[in-house]
Amino acid sequence: MFKAASFSYDQTKTTFPILIAICIAHLANDLIQAVIPASYPLLKENFHLSFGQIGIITFCFQLASSLLQPVVGSYTDKRPQPYSQIIGMLFSFVGIIALAYSNNYYSVLFAVIMVGIGSSIFHPESSRVAYLSSGGKRSLAQSIFQIGGNTGTALAPLLMAWFVLPHGQRAILWFLLVAVVAQLVLAYIASWYKKVLFVMNGQAKRAIKLPDLSPTRINMAIVILLLLIFSKYVYIASITSYLQFYMMDKFAITDIQAQVYLFYFLIAVALGTLFGGFLGDVIGRKYIIWFSVLGCAPFTLLLPFASLFWTGVLISIIGLIMASAFPSILVYAQELLPKKIGMVSGLFYGFAFGMGGLGAAILGWFADQTSLETIYAVCSYLPLMGVIAYFLPNMKKIQYKEG
Repeated sequence: MFKAASFSYDQTKTTFPILIAICIAHLANDLIQAVIPASYPLLKENFHLSFGQIGIITFCFQLASSLLQPVVGSYTDKRPQPYSQIIGMLFSFVGIIALAYSNNYYSVLFAVIMVGIGSSIFHPESSRVAYLSSGGKRSLAQSIFQIGGNTGTALAPLLMAWFVLPHGQRAILWFLLVAVVAQLVLAYIASWYKKVLFVMNGQAKRAIKLPDLSPTRINMAIVILLLLIFSKYVYIASITSYLQFYMMDKFAITDIQAQVYLFYFLIAVALGTLFGGFLGDVIGRKYIIWFSVLGCAPFTLLLPFASLFWTGVLISIIGLIMASAFPSILVYAQELLPKKIGMVSGLFYGFAFGMGGLGAAILGWFADQTSLETIYAVCSYLPLMGVIAYFLPNMKKIQYKEG
């Protein structure tokens, strides 16, 4: 037990108020960034964009989100920054204003880059807050943190359909209210985090348990996890960037109806994240990772041939299964490199965003050359990469050493 004045911090007890707060902050952050793909039908119509240009928008956003995250994470491993998340949200605030007032393609790119920078600053320290408040239940804590982001991502298409699409691009300004609420929550989190750092700095450092694995085996495991992230997030990019257009084209439904189907996928992702985090602590993260990626394959292979009804069913199942992996992947990587929590979090969030952006750009170009149905036929094979999870070491069975 650590104590300083009236504040106490126990590393063995889960701090649920902070976990809930960081979940809400993550919801706000990811809701704001999910406004970008949810606005694609509106932007495509307003600026007469090709699918390739839409892919570039996603690429610029994801690139801004991905490049800074490992740098921010590595820096805050050495110098924690309790108020960095507040600064990150200010960038997102600017991005939302810029997106609402964008009058050409290049101003849209500027707007999404601002939101991307905000997201890249937010994630590494937020993931560390989830770690510090976990009380040892790391997969559960990570899944609670992650479900906030996934719920925010799921809400964006519905809110766009209700408040923005009927009223036009300027109505995006309503999302500034989300950023204001987020800043209040982040101020509360920063106050707690600063006190935790003060208490921990006044105590002798505890020995960190390191996995008794060779550097080669650790590096190979990290590469396998990154490959699984690649397969997962390129497929997710195909859904978040192009599912609306695919369903409008194939089934002749409206853009508002298509937003609802995107919501089905994204809310399933949120639920899958929660279940995956809980099961990762119970049955082992390796098995959840294996099931989550490879288990989607039968359903992704069926999706290009499904009717409207079965498309809704299949994308819900895919989202539920596929999302269960990320909390386990991130915690697994943190267990491999326990001295580099921020860097690992930044690397994996950054790589996920980067692969999603690169995948969206390539798929957009590919859709312009072929068709939207073709990209789903090609992407349906990506989950088969999940078979490589077999080669991950079982962290429950290995020995640990102090370091």
